[in-house]
Amino acid sequence: MSKGKLEKFKELESMSNVFQNHRFDDAVVVQGLEEVEVKGRWHEIFGNHNPIVLELACGRGEYSVQMAKNNSAKNFIGIDIKGNRIHLGAKMALEENLNNVAFLRTRIEKIQSFFNSNEVDEIWITFPDPFPRFPDRKNRLISPKFLDIYRQAFCDRRRTYHLKTDNYGLFRYALGVLDGRGYTIQTCLEDIYHYDKKISDILKIQTYYEVLHQNQGAKINYVSWTM
Repeated sequence: MSKGKLEKFKELESMSNVFQNHRFDDAVVVQGLEEVEVKGRWHEIFGNHNPIVLELACGRGEYSVQMAKNNSAKNFIGIDIKGNRIHLGAKMALEENLNNVAFLRTRIEKIQSFFNSNEVDEIWITFPDPFPRFPDRKNRLISPKFLDIYRQAFCDRRRTYHLKTDNYGLFRYALGVLDGRGYTIQTCLEDIYHYDKKISDILKIQTYYEVLHQNQGAKINYVSWTM
């Protein structure tokens, strides 16, 4: 492990907005070096009863941070397995004194262990790994396997989900899965910036990798649905 990663992992322990599930075979979460209970307590942790929005596979956390900056009336939680990735977003949030964004380091498959079914109001999946090899399709965060995980975790009512991706194959796969399951698609946009001012401000948020992929000629696609 590089020195940079070690330093980031150490810094995560001192960040008040970072919650870590180190052992993926249990649901123990630590904030700093102390074990904390998070399931059913997120509104208490944020200190308000504002709606909670998740970003799954948040990577560097840029999208979560920008959403939090743009909407102080909601709470945002970025979830990723890579601590050295979420380090950037957590640090940005602390430097900008954003109290409505936090980060949870864990596997998305275990999401039900950390949230009550009525705690979350909305879910974003931004630029997830497309797992382009067909045998790996079950690992796509929009696959039937993961849709079942979300539905089981948040079973008390219907919610809005969002997928934003630069991978056209993943986008088409998502539309096929959603249609096959009979979910209600709210908005479907190919090449979102082709629509210019017609898209919402939240869709105009750009991460480092989105800009990189756009500069390489990739088009950004978006779909939202309820289930």
